[in-house]
Amino acid sequence: MFLIKFLSFLCNHLLVLISKFEFCSSSSSINRLRDVRHKQTKKEMSNNVCFLVFLSCLGVTSATNLEQTTIVIDGTRQIAEIDDNFVCATLDWWPPEKCNYDQCPWGYASLINLNLSSPLLAKAIQAFKALRIRIGGSLQDQVIYDVGDLKTPCSGFKKTGDGLFGFSEGCLHMERWDELNRFFHATGAIVTFGLNALYGREKLSGNAWGGEWDHTNTQDFMNYTVSKGYAIDSWEFGNELSGSGIGTSVSVELYGNDLIVLKDVIKNVYKSSRTKPLLLAPGGFYEEKWYSELFRLSGPGVLDVMTHHIYNLGPGNDPKLGSRILDPNYLSETVSGTFKNVDRTIQEHGPWASAWVGEAGGAFNSGGRQVSDTFINSFWYLDQFGMSSMHNTKVYCRQALVGGFYGLLEKETFVPNPDYYSALLWHRLMGKGVLGVQTNASEYLRTYVHCSKGRAGITILLINLSQQTTFTVAVSNGVKVVLQAESTKRRSFLETIKNKVSWVGNKASDGYLNREEYHLSPKDGDLRSKVMLLNGNPLEPTIAGDIPKLEPVRHGVKSPVYINPLSISFIVLPTFDAPACS
Repeated sequence: MFLIKFLSFLCNHLLVLISKFEFCSSSSSINRLRDVRHKQTKKEMSNNVCFLVFLSCLGVTSATNLEQTTIVIDGTRQIAEIDDNFVCATLDWWPPEKCNYDQCPWGYASLINLNLSSPLLAKAIQAFKALRIRIGGSLQDQVIYDVGDLKTPCSGFKKTGDGLFGFSEGCLHMERWDELNRFFHATGAIVTFGLNALYGREKLSGNAWGGEWDHTNTQDFMNYTVSKGYAIDSWEFGNELSGSGIGTSVSVELYGNDLIVLKDVIKNVYKSSRTKPLLLAPGGFYEEKWYSELFRLSGPGVLDVMTHHIYNLGPGNDPKLGSRILDPNYLSETVSGTFKNVDRTIQEHGPWASAWVGEAGGAFNSGGRQVSDTFINSFWYLDQFGMSSMHNTKVYCRQALVGGFYGLLEKETFVPNPDYYSALLWHRLMGKGVLGVQTNASEYLRTYVHCSKGRAGITILLINLSQQTTFTVAVSNGVKVVLQAESTKRRSFLETIKNKVSWVGNKASDGYLNREEYHLSPKDGDLRSKVMLLNGNPLEPTIAGDIPKLEPVRHGVKSPVYINPLSISFIVLPTFDAPACS
């Protein structure tokens, strides 16, 4: 243990020295240094103590493989398109008493009691400039709105043995709704609100509910919202009531009729408004027959967005959670077909609508402790972004912004967890246009390509799930190689180190136009770390409580790209010829 700490201490100082040396070197001195480097022999390298120190620091062992790979990108056409505000996060209703596996990880993260005065919470949302927030969750179909002529008392959620999910009905007071909307307006949030689809119904046998939905409370709530000038981008009807449901279900015949009624309510309430909110449903788990029937029964133009939920990693207490995240076969086989089938269902039965992932937490029942809130989860999270985008998923809502173990922010302090920075980088770099890509890489290198956001060129997301393989990547447009992978010929010791540590030096030295690289890795190589490194630097709020700047390193566009084991990289190529991105 002492040796490891000593090596870590020494390598940190050596990295600083090398970084300073290269940054201050002139082009001619760099060339002379390269000449000296090339004269080093393999024997000298193996005997060099520094070599061992650096390998220890970087987690590179003699068993580490270097694999060349080529990705071919078709920039002539877009294969899919996402929304400008693809990244979305939920705010839920769960009270502090919500517990799973003898753990109660929600605290004061509910819409009812969330601390809206926290500067860090506001800054975390403002960093997106327009973060889409979906209000909803398991208890939304037990929420009544304290406005109009209520038929039941308006009180808070209470634990009860005979209530849905173990809780009684709850209430949203309009004073709190006012506070929430002032907060949304101040932070620039785009709001989707999940409505109670069980109001007025009664329980039948099993988990089925029937009877007519009473829309009066919803209509009164919408009227109040419009009278106050609150901007609601979209209204979602029900949560996990579709198909066999989760705890509760409503037949597709009732659901289809309810959507027609709700669409009329929205039209009437917003008849004098310049903009009309979208109607979303059903917010459940995809079942092809049920989803197809919902389009047929509700009819053309009623449903604007079909939402479905993803929890493909299993229960939050599953000890295999981490291994599943790093298994490329598991990541693809459990969910890629769902994205494809949802897209096909829409094209065949409701082409007027689009697809959203309305809620996705990876592991259900509040997420996995020391998994969902750590670096390792970003492999799953960003892979979900890339995979769903390829099938025309317009929006992807993460459960949750705050709360449980899968919160993007810590519930007490609002300090961002690693997935927050993954989402922010995606939001800033990945544009609407999704491009086709082919690769000869192993299944452990996941590759997704989009038009760059707000500028020319493309951005490549590379996810390396391998524990021992470093990939050196060539990029081709199908006609010529745009970015050449480095040959596997022997390289000198310092060249090896520089390429392993791509953040040593932050300027290209070859005179070509620069590309940007954003390399994400865990602190101290610990996949369960809550601290993410960007190009070797920890991502943490500043002393002033601001979200840190996400600065890239820049290299010549023709220099090799290295993707280290168990790391994630965004590569921005500004000069890639992609007519589809014009």
